[in-house]
Amino acid sequence: MENNAKLNKNSKIAVLYGGMSAEREISLRSGKKVYNALLEQGYKNSVLVDVNPNVAQTLADGAFEFAFNVLHGRYGEDGCIQGLLEIMGIKYTGCDVKSSAVCMDKETTKNILASRGIPLVPSVCITDVNELEKSVSGLNFPLMVKPVKEGSSIGMSKADNLQELKEAFALAKKSDNKVLIEEYYQGKSATVGVLQREKDGKIETFATTVLGFETKNQWYDYEAKYTEGMTKFILPADFDDDMTCRIQKIAVESFEACECRGLARVDFLVYNNTPYVLEINTNPGMTDLSDLPAQANHMGIDYNSLVEMILKTSEF
Repeated sequence: MENNAKLNKNSKIAVLYGGMSAEREISLRSGKKVYNALLEQGYKNSVLVDVNPNVAQTLADGAFEFAFNVLHGRYGEDGCIQGLLEIMGIKYTGCDVKSSAVCMDKETTKNILASRGIPLVPSVCITDVNELEKSVSGLNFPLMVKPVKEGSSIGMSKADNLQELKEAFALAKKSDNKVLIEEYYQGKSATVGVLQREKDGKIETFATTVLGFETKNQWYDYEAKYTEGMTKFILPADFDDDMTCRIQKIAVESFEACECRGLARVDFLVYNNTPYVLEINTNPGMTDLSDLPAQANHMGIDYNSLVEMILKTSEF
């Protein structure tokens, strides 16, 4: 369905938040902040829409022209809600159906990035515990174990030996049928946002300030990400100019390789002077403790300006 509406302060905007994924609570927090930012900027017809199985009827009843997608995880970040919005002719922020589905699947993302020569940590993906020992024979312990299609470090754990690996595999399987197992490098974690904006009639794609962090937990897990005081942001990250430029360049290359749109966050592990891409998050958190708003703010883009910049990606 074609939508010829032009974005303006009177546009009917559905702020999609909440949802049905394991990241619901984070999405609720992100959505409320985005909604308030839109109202503060004069988008008076913005409405919070908590996404549930009846969301199509809600969107139709509201006659919404635009959707600001603040959903995280399944159904909101994997192409599902994007497909529904396409069918309904509602313009929406961020990545489209294809790039959302690609980046939600860590295995598919790695395959695409590998084809571009982007540095990746050695890994395997399996579905059957009986394949476990044979499949990891070429990897070195310790290993990180993650559900292939999950975010916010949910279902992720570290294994130092085969018995722990079996336990970690079982935990990850609770979140997804396919499990990613990759070598654990004791390096520096970093993340960088990639944003788009219209400039001189063209769409400009650019990387944010690189953010490093120190966490009180062993790695940047769910608790460290969303509990105040658990993680210290280092802005800018403690890298020299050459490494900073390499990380930013690879982030943009990864964004483009997966045909992302609007915004994303690319997570890195820097080890032995190599910036390895871990994953691409196509709908980064927008809470008080989230990475992307902090990165943008360091560049002089305050929260409200960031929200409006993302909103405008709905017309790309």
